[in-house]
Amino acid sequence: MSDSHTLRGEIAATISAQGAELTSLKAASGAELLWQAGPQWPCHAPLLFPVVGKLTNDALRHGGNTYPMTQHGFARDRRFEWLEQGPRSCKLVLSDDAETRARYPFAFRLEVTYTLEGADLDVAFDITNTGDGTLPASLGGHPAFNWPLLPELRKEDYALTFAKDEPAPIRRLAGGLMRSQVEPTPVKGNALALSEHLFDDDAMILDQLASASVRFAADRGPAIEVSWRGFRELGIWSKPGGAPFLCIEPWRGFASPVEFDGEFADKPGLMHIAPGARKSLGYHIRVS
Repeated sequence: MSDSHTLRGEIAATISAQGAELTSLKAASGAELLWQAGPQWPCHAPLLFPVVGKLTNDALRHGGNTYPMTQHGFARDRRFEWLEQGPRSCKLVLSDDAETRARYPFAFRLEVTYTLEGADLDVAFDITNTGDGTLPASLGGHPAFNWPLLPELRKEDYALTFAKDEPAPIRRLAGGLMRSQVEPTPVKGNALALSEHLFDDDAMILDQLASASVRFAADRGPAIEVSWRGFRELGIWSKPGGAPFLCIEPWRGFASPVEFDGEFADKPGLMHIAPGARKSLGYHIRVS
């Protein structure tokens, strides 16, 4: 099968076999909504697995051994196999092999299904533990949307509007690791006014979410609503110093806390999937 596949409906979505990554999302007008991997950040919407964020010293500790594990894991660097390619949906899979086991000594099967329904794109993940022991894992989405969505608008014309008020404090990173202290949220009620300065200190991490969706929009032009299921945290990020994209990232897991350097299975935030069991998560993009 081909290296990429495009789903067409009221909107169009292109998916690459490399990393099972969404690489284009076009509105009915033909306008591109997804960041096109420019020099500021060479990705579109990478899949984060089997870790979200960074591990201490980029090392995964298990059973007395240490394995190299770079930030956000290896799935985004691997070519997935196509299971299905249809006009409105497609499915890809990645399974453990000698290369993954040299970095992550666990058996798994990760299926990713993209489904287009009108102006909605659904992204579904199914992680199956194909081994004999518990599977510790994290998973995250990392879609980057053009910011601004209309080139004639300013970044400051945009806001994020959550489904519910979000009064809980947020978390930040230090050297890629989760700081122990929290800080007051910049979300006012359910609204976050967007500006580049929000990201001077890198990503905002909401780890006590009340909402299961957020809307990214200005007073005019296209709007994007991202909703999620099975995910517990949300990262919001743009490259510090300014870049024309905004990442809205549903996560199940997060970077190692600065004080943690223990066994991977003991790391906070992980899923623990029993042998033979399957864990299903997903996120949904609605264009309006």
